[in-house]
Amino acid sequence: MLTRALIALLLTMNLVLALWLALRPAPADGGAASPASSRGIPTLRLLSEEEDLAAARVESAAEPDGPPEPTPDPDRLLCLEIGPFLTQSDLRRAMNAMTPLAERLQFRETRALANRGYWVYLPAQGSRDAALATARTLSSKGLRDYYVVTAGERENTISLGLFREEGNARQRHEQVRALGFDAQLQPRSDEIPNYWIDLMGDSTVDWAARIAGYPGAEGKAVPCR
Repeated sequence: MLTRALIALLLTMNLVLALWLALRPAPADGGAASPASSRGIPTLRLLSEEEDLAAARVESAAEPDGPPEPTPDPDRLLCLEIGPFLTQSDLRRAMNAMTPLAERLQFRETRALANRGYWVYLPAQGSRDAALATARTLSSKGLRDYYVVTAGERENTISLGLFREEGNARQRHEQVRALGFDAQLQPRSDEIPNYWIDLMGDSTVDWAARIAGYPGAEGKAVPCR
């Protein structure tokens, strides 16, 4: 009795399995089993495949995003020292005019002595009283336009005039010396800033035309560094 029951159970199970196989839906890819990765299991890949993928990534990274930047022809490069410019505003305007055509552009400042005219004077006297006595003597001889310096490093010096033109200064100097005084003539100078532009650019560009509006400014070729 038990044996018949087991046989009947096995037949029933086989029938259920056959019915399930016959009625189950077909896979979307025409019968191929779903890949393991679709069930959350990573796909196995051969070592050679991994090497090929790595090489492809390197080639992709090495490809430029766009066309390469043109490299200036060294034979056509020119380096110039341009100046001097006497004011910062002149310097800025010149740099703005040259920037679009320059490969490299920078500026620097130097200091220079500028002639401010000429000074005629009598050297400092030994005391204030001596300076005033000399001034009275000058006045008695018909000389005017003098000034006794009362303070500073030039104290007790007698100034006989400041002149823009050297000829006028020499005339005054000779006039006072002819009266027997030890008059001195000295150029007046002040330290002023000079501004320069160091430029690297194409030698075919007419840089001189771009600085034509700045009197005294010139371009001098220098070695490129």
